[in-house]
Amino acid sequence: MEYVRKIWENDPEYMTIIKDLLNNEKLLELKEITHHHYTTRLSHSLFVSYVSYKLAKSRGLDYISTARAGLLHDFFLEGRHEILEMGLGSHNSAHPKIALKNAQEITEINEVEKDIILKHMFLCTLKGGVPRFKESFIVTLVDKYCAISEVSTPTREWFKEFYARLQIKVSYN
Repeated sequence: MEYVRKIWENDPEYMTIIKDLLNNEKLLELKEITHHHYTTRLSHSLFVSYVSYKLAKSRGLDYISTARAGLLHDFFLEGRHEILEMGLGSHNSAHPKIALKNAQEITEINEVEKDIILKHMFLCTLKGGVPRFKESFIVTLVDKYCAISEVSTPTREWFKEFYARLQIKVSYN
């Protein structure tokens, strides 16, 4: 994840696309929220955004909408329990709606971006519907990849240390 971070920060085109969003104080509050146990919601969103941007660009798709919506897909400040208390349904089905509302408060959102944000939990819930655009599928799949990576990397490190203490050699290659 740190490797990806260093790349996106040094990609001038990507930075131009998301610069206005990264200057928004409400969005920057995501850096204070733990996400997937080991990262922050802002780091996760940047990871999803950049990987999705690169994939969309390499396939001749709308990489600008993909980058922006990837960054905004988890733009919510509430925790799981707060979302349940709001009566909007499960976390998986409710947080995309909250993220879209928050995104619309800080920037114009086009149809591709709206679809990406609302449907990025496809495969985890069917309530949001099936994504309409290829860009939406990219962010959906990249989001799952990034979440798995974020959770598994520290877990792999923990197991390596554990096995080292037991003097057991294990390779993850």
